[in-house]
Amino acid sequence: MKSAGGWHGSKPGGAGAIGINWEGRRNVLAIELAGRESASSWKELLVGLCKRSLNGVEFVVSDHHAGLRRAIQEVLPEAVWQRCYVHFLRNALDYLPRKADDDCLMELRWIYDRRNLEEARQDVAAWLAKWGKRYPKLCSWVEDNIAETLSFYRLPRQHHKNLKSTNMLERLMEEFKRRTLVVRIFPNAAACLRLIRALAVEMHENWIEAMQYLNMEPLLEQKKDALRRMGDAA
Repeated sequence: MKSAGGWHGSKPGGAGAIGINWEGRRNVLAIELAGRESASSWKELLVGLCKRSLNGVEFVVSDHHAGLRRAIQEVLPEAVWQRCYVHFLRNALDYLPRKADDDCLMELRWIYDRRNLEEARQDVAAWLAKWGKRYPKLCSWVEDNIAETLSFYRLPRQHHKNLKSTNMLERLMEEFKRRTLVVRIFPNAAACLRLIRALAVEMHENWIEAMQYLNMEPLLEQKKDALRRMGDAA
């Protein structure tokens, strides 16, 4: 399966992967129970997907879980990695005092709505200059890490909204949580996994029959233009 998708670890005990194929349709790729969110457990999940014919992955979105990132780099080295900007903004709160100016994070959030990477970088520089003296700890952290959240600017602008965060997967995980809370107690892990996978199959089938999630033509045209430029340069 060719895919450009998002990867995210659920709360301890579970892991999930969603992909978008070249027809622009969403696919549930994997739902697994995991005793720990280590690099080895994530690697096992990704290797399992590759054995099931996952290939051609070009873009991966996840949170900044260290084990997951290492596994992505090892198993999918050809893919561009995007750190979920929503998680990044939440992490930024750890570097701010409680009574921080609301405009600081709001202006940081606006950077992700720019038309291209050049505009985003200009806004980052302006933001750092404005808030550096007031919040030096935050600004130092942002300066060191924000580039990881700007990978989505490599994609066509039409795809930015959908592929700069793990929101698509978060919504799926919330639905799993809602449905499992009804049961409350499972006799064992296998029983829980059976229910979750049944829900995942149902969601997957609904997505396949639903309208196209992304129009992939802009991405295909972008790839063709890149190949033409390479040919001209040669």
